[in-house]
Amino acid sequence: MTAIWKEGGFVEGDPWIVETENRKAGEGERALIPYADIIEHGVEGNEPVGVVLGPFDDPTRLAPYLDRITLVALTFPAFSDGRAFSQATLLRERLGYTGELRAIGDVLIDPLVHMLRCGFDSFAVTNETAIRRLGEGRLPAVTRYYQPAAKPAAAVPGYSWRRQAGA
Repeated sequence: MTAIWKEGGFVEGDPWIVETENRKAGEGERALIPYADIIEHGVEGNEPVGVVLGPFDDPTRLAPYLDRITLVALTFPAFSDGRAFSQATLLRERLGYTGELRAIGDVLIDPLVHMLRCGFDSFAVTNETAIRRLGEGRLPAVTRYYQPAAKPAAAVPGYSWRRQAGA
């Protein structure tokens, strides 16, 4: 089972799906278009378009179409593969993409907070533990960051160079 989660909770009736040989878009659903199809054929028509990027796909090649793309799904093929973090940062910070960024694939609870900071808006979650913890509102707490991000962290009072672990 795949559940779509956003910061406000689980989303019911999300129309976007990744088509497979066994699963095609049905009534009221919208297929996410493979990256290669967008690069080869562009974006036609006025309907909302969603695209799936794999780890090796170059988001900068989508620049001419980003104003017409409603959702970009970035793939996490394995827990240890973080290339989608870089793709999300590139889309948000360099290309100015303001549409929805969705994490798909091996989406686990621990890196989800970091995904939010990189600009992800939604998550296609299949991991049972992650679904349960998200349903309980139990996100990991990360309160201090060394690096800037697409979504800024809350300001911490005091001087950053004076902060110590546990302080």
